[in-house]
Amino acid sequence: MTDLPANAAYTERFNAVLAYIDAHLEGDLSVKTLSAVANFSAFHFHRQFSGFVGVPVSRYVQLMRLRRAAHRLASKADYPVLDAALDAGFESPEAFSRAFRRNFGMTPSAFARQPDWQVWNTVFSIPHFSRSIIMQVRIVEFPQVRLAALEHHGAPALVNQSVSRFIQWRQLSGQSPVATSRTFGIPYGNPDTTAPAEFRFDVCGEIHEAVLPNAFGVREIVIPAGRCVVVRHVGSPDHIGETIYPIYRDWLPASGEELRDHPLFFEYLSVYPETPQEQWQTDVYVPLQ
Repeated sequence: MTDLPANAAYTERFNAVLAYIDAHLEGDLSVKTLSAVANFSAFHFHRQFSGFVGVPVSRYVQLMRLRRAAHRLASKADYPVLDAALDAGFESPEAFSRAFRRNFGMTPSAFARQPDWQVWNTVFSIPHFSRSIIMQVRIVEFPQVRLAALEHHGAPALVNQSVSRFIQWRQLSGQSPVATSRTFGIPYGNPDTTAPAEFRFDVCGEIHEAVLPNAFGVREIVIPAGRCVVVRHVGSPDHIGETIYPIYRDWLPASGEELRDHPLFFEYLSVYPETPQEQWQTDVYVPLQ
């Protein structure tokens, strides 16, 4: 079989297909529809899609639907399995449960009670995304930055409550205005493997003066200067693990680099709700020696 064309126009057409799938998970995602989006013949589309993405088109569509269902089951209280099945494009809860169990090794109800995000990220290890992430990796010299930080301590699903509290501090204090100050997040541990009660996450905003005494629990911290590998995640931060895992799993072992004793951190480049979450951009920094 000859190599598939690797030009920019070809990549652009398939990226349009992937974006179309993400935006129409509840709609018609047949080969006929998707090949028309790509402007390829339906006859050759199967092979071309598999060659570009690394999995067949039907498998990719099912994984994307299951991905959304898994996130909704874990993040929404009392989200019925019937709704999850219909939202994922399955004709019955039974068919949905079989597919979910086959991929995750547990029922949707069990996943909703105790999500196994490590398995989740393994299931969604799609070659195209790993290749794309590795191609985007850069090594940079990150300059020291002073931050106002509010520590979240508890379940990762409740981080947004701490974010809202930090936003209140920003608005009232005026010390880290969103329009002119960068926004960061620092996880102290992997939410996929850390017990919810032990998870810690700093919600941070850039500052240029000492943090004034406040009732919010906001304090000053510093991200030190140093070498970092950085890669950009595009999409909801809820799926940021899909960008992080390839760095450690694929890039780091082949790079010859060693990690520095400092947690990875995020710089959020977009503001919600001005930018829809599926279009968010977040830079992921992993400190290196």
